[in-house]
Amino acid sequence: MASRKNDNTSETTLKVSHDIRVRFNETDALGIVWHGYYLHYFEDGREAFGRKHGISYLDTKAEGYVSPIIKSSCEHKLPLQYGDIATVETTYINTPAAKLIFRYKILNEDGKTVCTGETIQVFVNDNNDLSLTLPPFF
Repeated sequence: MASRKNDNTSETTLKVSHDIRVRFNETDALGIVWHGYYLHYFEDGREAFGRKHGISYLDTKAEGYVSPIIKSSCEHKLPLQYGDIATVETTYINTPAAKLIFRYKILNEDGKTVCTGETIQVFVNDNNDLSLTLPPFF
């Protein structure tokens, strides 16, 4: 896995881009995407990443683990509106700890950054025990 150092983690080149179209029900009375939906867009990006790299939620569950989110952050820059097509860039951040760190950048059709964020997930086995080491399948 190619990587470059970034503080205490190594940012990898593992990145997946996924397009989404803003639906009417995701907008508020002002006609812009309600802030909570950006976390849904992050999930869309994670799912696209997982499908591409064999670590989808279903793949993880088949190995006897789940990976709940323990932390999320989101910083809004520009609004999206109904009908907009945006690109969710999801980047995996390599870390020696038994967790998944993803960074997100959502771009509008003009390529401008709409939103950035990060999620952190841990591995929990079928007995609800927190994994202190990376699961063998990962």
